[in-house]
Amino acid sequence: MPSTVVANDCCPECLTEAGIAAICIEARRAKAATGAMPNKTDRNDARGIAQMMRIGRYRAVHVKNPVCRSWRALLMARRMSLNKRRDVENGVRALLREVGLKIGTPSRKNFAARVEELVADDPVLAALARSLLSVIDVMTREVDRLAKRVLDEVGGEPICRRLMSVQGVGPLTALAFRATIDRPDRFRRSRDVGAHLGLTPRRYQSGETDVQGRITRCGDELARTALYEAAHSLLIRSTKWSALRAWGMNVAKRRGMARARVAVARKLAVILHRIWSDGSEFRWGKQAPSSQATA
Repeated sequence: MPSTVVANDCCPECLTEAGIAAICIEARRAKAATGAMPNKTDRNDARGIAQMMRIGRYRAVHVKNPVCRSWRALLMARRMSLNKRRDVENGVRALLREVGLKIGTPSRKNFAARVEELVADDPVLAALARSLLSVIDVMTREVDRLAKRVLDEVGGEPICRRLMSVQGVGPLTALAFRATIDRPDRFRRSRDVGAHLGLTPRRYQSGETDVQGRITRCGDELARTALYEAAHSLLIRSTKWSALRAWGMNVAKRRGMARARVAVARKLAVILHRIWSDGSEFRWGKQAPSSQATA
C-alpha cells in the first residue's frame, strides 16, 4: 500500500484501487452527531466522525460508478440550459412589458419574429432585443445538441430501452432513473425505491397524533422530477389504455390530479425497478371495456 495519496486522486474508486478502505457516510447523520458539540472546530469534527466510525453509528451511502455520474452530468447540463433559456425569454418579455408591449404566447419558433415585429419602431429597444434573441438562439442550438447526446446514450444502453417500454416513460426519464439507481440490487424491495426518491408522504406520530403530510422530497430531485413528468404524460397525454393509467385516473377522481401524478410517479418507480431487476415486461393489463377505452 502506498504511503501517500495524491490529493487529486482522492475519489473513492482511486482509494480502493490503492488498497485503502474507503467508506462514504451519510452527511445528514454525521451532521446530527457532530452538531451536539458546543464548539465547531475541525478537531472536534474529526473527533466526532472518528467516534461515529468506532462505535458503528454511521450509514454508508452508495457511490455511483463514473458512467452514471457522467449521465447525470449530461442531464443536469441539459436542464440548466433549458432553465437559463427560459430566464432570458422572460427577461425579453419584461423588457418589452415596461414600454407596454406584450408578446403573448407564440410558439418557440415564432418567438423571435414576434419580438422583432413589436420592437420595429424603437431602434434602441430593437438593438437590445436582438442581443437577447441571439443568446436564445445559441442556447436553443446547445439544448438540441444536448438532447441529441441523451438520445445517443439511451440508444446504446439496453436497460434504458427496456425501461422505455413502460407507458409514459421516455428517454429522459429512463436515463435519469438508470443514472440515479445505478444498481437495482441496492434495494431489497421495489417499493423502497419510492421512499428513496422522496415520493412517500411525511409522517408525524406522537401519542394519539398520527398525521401524514406531503411527500418528503428527500431523495434525488432529478429522478423525482422525471418520474413526475412521466406520470403527467401517462395521465394527460397518453390515450392508450392500461391498468396503470386506469388506476391513476381513479386516484385523480378521488384525490385530484396533482396527487394522482405523485401516486403514479411512485408506482412508476416501483415498476421500473422491478422490470430492471427481473427482466420482466410491462403489463398493460386486461383490455378495458369499449366505453372506458374511448373515454
